[in-house]
Amino acid sequence: MLNTNPNHEYTYTNSESGHHHHYLLPPLLKVLNNLKNKRITKPQILDIGCGNGSLSALVAQQGYEVVGIEDSQSAVAIANKNFPQCNFMQANVYDLPYDELGGDFDVVISTEVIEHLLYPRELIKSAKKCLKPNGTLILTTPYHGYLKNLMLALTGKMDDHFTATWDGGHIKFFSVKTLQLLLQEENFTDFQFQFAGRLPYLWKSMIVSSTL
Repeated sequence: MLNTNPNHEYTYTNSESGHHHHYLLPPLLKVLNNLKNKRITKPQILDIGCGNGSLSALVAQQGYEVVGIEDSQSAVAIANKNFPQCNFMQANVYDLPYDELGGDFDVVISTEVIEHLLYPRELIKSAKKCLKPNGTLILTTPYHGYLKNLMLALTGKMDDHFTATWDGGHIKFFSVKTLQLLLQEENFTDFQFQFAGRLPYLWKSMIVSSTL
C-alpha cells in the first residue's frame, strides 16, 4: 500500500507488487531478454525509482543483477528486508550517488516514474550518466494519444485520469512523440515502443527502449 505522509515522502507498508506490474512485466522482460541474448556477461541493471523493490526482484529472478534506487526511506527499508537478491540504495533521482554507482550499467530501467517528475529531463540525464557506452534505457509511463483522451472525455473519466486531487500524482503526460523527443534531446537513438494494458490505442502504458 502507498500513501503520502506530511513530509511529502511516499510511504510503503508492504512488499507487494504494484497493480501495474501484471501488465508491465511481460513486455519489460521481453525487451530485457532481447538485450540479454546480445550480451556475453550477466547484464547489470539499475532500477531508478524502484519503490518497494518488488519489480526489481521480479527482474532479478530472470538472471539479472539489479541495483535499485529509491527516494522513499520506508520503501528502501522494505526492499532491503524482503529482496536480498538485489542491492537497494536511498537516493533522489535529481541527485544520484554517481561515485557509488559508477557508469557501468548495461541497462537502466524506470517504470511509471517520469510522469511524477517536475523536471523529467533530469531522469534521462541521470540514467545517461550511469550507462555504459551503447547502454540501453527503458522507460514506462502512462500512454496518451488523441483517441484515448477523446474516450476519457466522452466517458467522464478525464478528472480521474489526470489525478489532480492525488498528492504526488501525475504531473507530466506523454505521447509517443513527446517521449521520443525528450530522449532524442539527450542523444538516445534506436527507439522501440511497446504498449501494455487495455485495447489498442486505449493502452494503459507505453514502454520505450532506446540506446545511448
